[in-house]
Amino acid sequence: MFVYLRWGQETWEAVSHAVNTKSGRTKPQRRTSSGMANAYFAGHWPSGMERVSLTRTVPANPETVTALITDVEPFMLAAGFDEVTLDGDNLGIMNRVGLFEIELDLEIVETDAVLRYEQRQGIFESMITEYTVEAVDAGTEVTATTEYSALDLPVLGEMIDSTVISRQRKKELNKQFDWLVEQVS
Repeated sequence: MFVYLRWGQETWEAVSHAVNTKSGRTKPQRRTSSGMANAYFAGHWPSGMERVSLTRTVPANPETVTALITDVEPFMLAAGFDEVTLDGDNLGIMNRVGLFEIELDLEIVETDAVLRYEQRQGIFESMITEYTVEAVDAGTEVTATTEYSALDLPVLGEMIDSTVISRQRKKELNKQFDWLVEQVS
């Protein structure tokens, strides 16, 4: 069985294809969820924001590191996303995670952080990621923090829980940190 997600007109549609073992044919099975109200159905009650935060020292000055992070497209591709599109402050990412293809529509927001983006549409009720830099003796300390709340998709809520999201996000952030170090080495 495989599953993909499709966003359309304020509705998530999860389409799973069950494979008939005798004929080898697939049969689509659709489940649709509109809005957050149904997310509670999957057992994901509001419990506040989940957080993933990583810090690494990059052997370069803050200006160099900031320039690399704010070159958003290659920096986001370094996370391992399959597709990244940037149009002004609108950032789109697409990633295949296991059986799932996930698309997020994000907006880059001006703050004191080097880079901050927030989800406009996607599988979370809310998702914010922020990158900060601080000069240290060995170079620049980079901290990336992602905060998110409840999945906005009851069909897959049990399959993609907070543990899976946290693990995946840590991999993505570590890849970005590795890329920063490679760029300055």
